[in-house]
Amino acid sequence: MKLYKYTGGRCNASGQAIRKHREALGLSQEQLAAKLQLAGLNINQKAISRVETGERVVPDFELIFFSEALDVPICTLLESE
Repeated sequence: MKLYKYTGGRCNASGQAIRKHREALGLSQEQLAAKLQLAGLNINQKAISRVETGERVVPDFELIFFSEALDVPICTLLESE
């Protein structure tokens, strides 16, 4: 399966927004991972880091978890800077 890169060689369009909203809430990557795990998403701190740096693809079903954990609409996570 070939993965296409988003702008600037990133593998996702949501990582920067996820980082921005996580930091606005005062959460560490580890705390966000724990919050997502409690909601049922199997993800760890390293995966959160890779999402935020654009090294990891974010499937659509995971956007639902991120949206709920960060208390923002999904469309907010997909807005371009």
